[in-house]
Amino acid sequence: MNKRFVIASALATAFAAPTLLSAQKPVPAPSNFKAEKCYGLAKAGQNDCASTGNNSCGGSSKLNADPRAWIYVPAGYCERIVGGSLKPKA
Repeated sequence: MNKRFVIASALATAFAAPTLLSAQKPVPAPSNFKAEKCYGLAKAGQNDCASTGNNSCGGSSKLNADPRAWIYVPAGYCERIVGGSLKPKA
């Protein structure tokens, strides 16, 4: 292989890489949306927190659809989801 060709290719790559990387769209800032606590939906170990009871907080639920564990959902969605409740169940 021609040594000159290898060096030229390396230099071209070094100059082109920043241009190609800057062409990507920037990551948008997180949007602020209203959220509500929705009880009875979280999978075991996937809850955001819980009301008083069998687990303390984030990721500590032992049951799927624990009626006292909640996750955040966009406001207005909890009551649309089967099994979702705005208040903890007994």
